[in-house]
Amino acid sequence: MRSVEWGRLRAAELRRAAEDDAIVVVPIGATEQHGPHLPVMVDYRLAHEVAVRAARIVARAEPIVVTPAIPFGMSEHHVSLGGTISLDFATMQALLNAVCQSAIRQGFRRICILNGHGGNIAAIETIVTELTIRHRLPIAAATYWQLAPAEIASLLDRQEGVLHACEAETSMILALERVEVDEDVLSQCRGEYVPGASAIAGVNPGIYRWRQLGTRSLNGVIGDASTASAEKGERLLEAIAAKVAGALRAPALWDTPI
Repeated sequence: MRSVEWGRLRAAELRRAAEDDAIVVVPIGATEQHGPHLPVMVDYRLAHEVAVRAARIVARAEPIVVTPAIPFGMSEHHVSLGGTISLDFATMQALLNAVCQSAIRQGFRRICILNGHGGNIAAIETIVTELTIRHRLPIAAATYWQLAPAEIASLLDRQEGVLHACEAETSMILALERVEVDEDVLSQCRGEYVPGASAIAGVNPGIYRWRQLGTRSLNGVIGDASTASAEKGERLLEAIAAKVAGALRAPALWDTPI
């Protein structure tokens, strides 16, 4: 194949990819506010970039294709801050079901949904469980930053992992889409991070409560974007893509019985 991107291939090339048992990666992100400095495309842009970079590594040894990124996710918690288009669970489930079933009907047998938005995680795990039960195929899911926590932490100065409109996301978007970043306001782009499912200071982090992000951060930022750089972003993308590629190439991911 001349590309790893589904959208750049011809139908005949994709038929051959299915015959060759190619892995299909489905990137999904979100369209939502990312503070005063970043565009709303951050999550789906990064999910797609990581997927394509990882696929180029995998393609040295076995066939793989990356579908166009799904640009919408479950972002209701960002709506109050503007700029956000959100799906509900039923719509996202129907969308991912349709994409995966389309690939399966064409003969693909190994699928991984690669997620780039924290609000999608719980929903995607449920969707993948149901898809696996229905189709009896090895369908996987991953959120890209969860595959490379140590590598990400080693490259950041002010935080330990990917948060929101933060040092990590801002650095990666600077590396890819610098013209879209308002660098004049980076020094102001900070937001308190409270760990745990509740994200409420003083509350046991194991308990979950849904909250709109606007009650946690007035400027829509969680983390610290002030130390972001394009050079850091490129290093992050390279490190994350390598870990994603390694996960996709693990034979046990696809061979272990359902």
